[in-house]
Amino acid sequence: MTNKEEIQLFIEDARIGKESAFKKLLNTYWSDVFRFQFSKTLDEEEAEDITIKTFAKAFDKIDLYNDNYNFKTWLISISKNIFLDSLRGIKKETISIHRRNSEAFHITDDAPSPEDQLIIEQNLAELLRHMKKLKPQQQEILNLRYFQEHSYKEIAEILNESMSSVKVKLLRSKKLLAEIISTKK
Repeated sequence: MTNKEEIQLFIEDARIGKESAFKKLLNTYWSDVFRFQFSKTLDEEEAEDITIKTFAKAFDKIDLYNDNYNFKTWLISISKNIFLDSLRGIKKETISIHRRNSEAFHITDDAPSPEDQLIIEQNLAELLRHMKKLKPQQQEILNLRYFQEHSYKEIAEILNESMSSVKVKLLRSKKLLAEIISTKK
């Protein structure tokens, strides 16, 4: 484990945009944040997704980090908020009551409505147009993760790169894509 002074140096380097500092912070705290998320979700893929969102948000907001607090605590706090936000938007629930025996069943409807499906398809086409503005390597890593739904480990094997490199490249690619989309609006 890295000591406090080293972590502070990584944070300072990350604040000025040094990619190596982001990698070191990600490598140092990935397992802590992932374990926290896995204990909440009990789903490895969801825990990975929330963990990567945690680091993306933390790295975007690193200037807001207060050095008086533990960096790990700050990351876990961000992660907890992302998890809670994901819970708020998840379930549409219907109650089915059977008259014969007066039993009630909760049925979760995860299928999008026809209107939602149309919006999803339109947004997907627009997203693909925006992705074409990225470099081929950035397009590839986003495609592998979000369209082909490969795990980080599988992507690392496909690209013959380390997991930390894949995670950082994915963070960067998502951030660039978000910037492209936001400048369009």
